[in-house]
Amino acid sequence: MEKTNGLFIYLRQSTIDVKVPSEQFFISVQRSLPPFWKKRGVWGEMTRRYWNINLEEMLEAGVHFGHGTKKWNPKMAPYISAKRKGIHITNLTRTARFLSEACDLVFYAASKGKQFLIVGTKKSNKAADLVAWAATRARCHCVNKKWLGGMLTNWSTTETRLHKFRDLRMEQKMGRLGRLPKRDAAMLKRQLFRLQTYLGGIKYMTGLPDIVIIVDQHEEYTALRECITLGIPTICLIDTNCDPDLADLSIPANDDAISSIRFILNKLVVAICEGRSSSSYRRNP
Repeated sequence: MEKTNGLFIYLRQSTIDVKVPSEQFFISVQRSLPPFWKKRGVWGEMTRRYWNINLEEMLEAGVHFGHGTKKWNPKMAPYISAKRKGIHITNLTRTARFLSEACDLVFYAASKGKQFLIVGTKKSNKAADLVAWAATRARCHCVNKKWLGGMLTNWSTTETRLHKFRDLRMEQKMGRLGRLPKRDAAMLKRQLFRLQTYLGGIKYMTGLPDIVIIVDQHEEYTALRECITLGIPTICLIDTNCDPDLADLSIPANDDAISSIRFILNKLVVAICEGRSSSSYRRNP
């Protein structure tokens, strides 16, 4: 028995069942996958990989800390292992299993050239900056300032705004805005600034994303509902006050601590980067 961060846990001699999900777990997750993946036979082609998910590193990152016992969703009971000083403790074994499964999924999708959208707009814990970093590193689209209602469900309007955004950027680069009257130029610059703020992370997106990764279910509930409406597969980081049934693949973890979010996103980013660099992605860009 080892003491880490004041929490007594039992560290197993073998962590194979943590890093490589059991067959029963694969079956249960397969049932939760949306028709988008089932129709394409994704599960049969996917292979389980080793992603070096270490329990001690998760403890150091504070992944196991949940919300207060008074602020919890009863549906999260299977993912909670204990209560400590009025706070729920997340079962890290389950977290590691779901995270490993999510890494396998994004690796396969990236190897097939699928497009990802990472959503995280919470400013209180600097998650927005971390989302921008992850999107840049993994060459994904992101929304980290504010989710505009209808961004996906009303894609035609979003696409029109993106075209306007690209046109204004081109005019600014070519110096055409400087030739306009000051009043008109100032108005267009303000419009360009707003578009850059809210659509800058998706300026190269030409269609709906294939997979959406959501950092905080409560904060990004509107984005999650739009994905559910359109049938877009979602991978969602959920805390003890969230509903695990809403997302297609939920990862129970602390969604408030920046170290916890960094740990989860880093694993997913590594999986996406490895998938993009695989041979199948190079053959089918």
